[in-house]
Amino acid sequence: MTVLEAIQRSADFLAKKGVDSPRLQAELLLAHALHVPRLKLYLDFQQPLPATQADALRELVRRRGRREPLQHILGSASFCGFELAVSGAALVPRPETELLAELGWAFLSSLNRPSVTALDFGTGSGCLAIALAANCRGAQITATDISSDALDLARQNIARHGLTARIHLVHSDGAAVPAATARFDLVISNPPYIPSAEIEGLQPEVRDFDPHTALDGGEDGLQVIRGLAKETGTFLAPGGRLMFEFGEGQGEAVREILTRQNWVVEAVREDYTHRQRFLIARR
Repeated sequence: MTVLEAIQRSADFLAKKGVDSPRLQAELLLAHALHVPRLKLYLDFQQPLPATQADALRELVRRRGRREPLQHILGSASFCGFELAVSGAALVPRPETELLAELGWAFLSSLNRPSVTALDFGTGSGCLAIALAANCRGAQITATDISSDALDLARQNIARHGLTARIHLVHSDGAAVPAATARFDLVISNPPYIPSAEIEGLQPEVRDFDPHTALDGGEDGLQVIRGLAKETGTFLAPGGRLMFEFGEGQGEAVREILTRQNWVVEAVREDYTHRQRFLIARR
């Protein structure tokens, strides 16, 4: 079996299993099995695939056919140019959340101060905290999560990128921070916002492999966002901002929640698909 034949057979199998972009996924899995860049496959299409690598590929393809996320199989995902370890302990970082990170570090940079602070509520893999710290050299980030396993994953990623001294992890079951006097220039979050009844209808990669605590936003999907609106204002520094991601069709509801809690909604921004996705507010 040649490299090309292995790709074609794998892609056909994945297509039958309902996997999106089966050819691309097959190529990525084969590149992973061979420990080579994906583009190198194009130079070796007619090369025979050694039996050991063929067996390794079959196992990877079987896992993907069971709808295990590609990122879990590869062991990592890219976020804002940073390679991050991923696992079932936290959400796989999504491309749209990169836009939230960009909004966050643009605001912190605009303060034009040598030292700024941010709270990343529900840090998961640590992706937002890492992006903020790396793009704002004077930033000190407090990152919280309800899951000890997620914090362990975040700790691994933070250390990988040399940011341990500037990102402080806290185990927390709410929007509270350890010091009541803490004040942050930015509170940022990608909270759970999927309505409970919709979890079962999500793609298998999400429903069966992402932690439900990071997905389930309660009956209407807005339970955690209500908590953010109610609690975080008390430790936002003067002139600070609250920024968070929300689900499709929730724009007017989250705006109303913030307004009732005496926030001024500055902007609601769109994602790559032009859907309202991010809210920016101040006290």
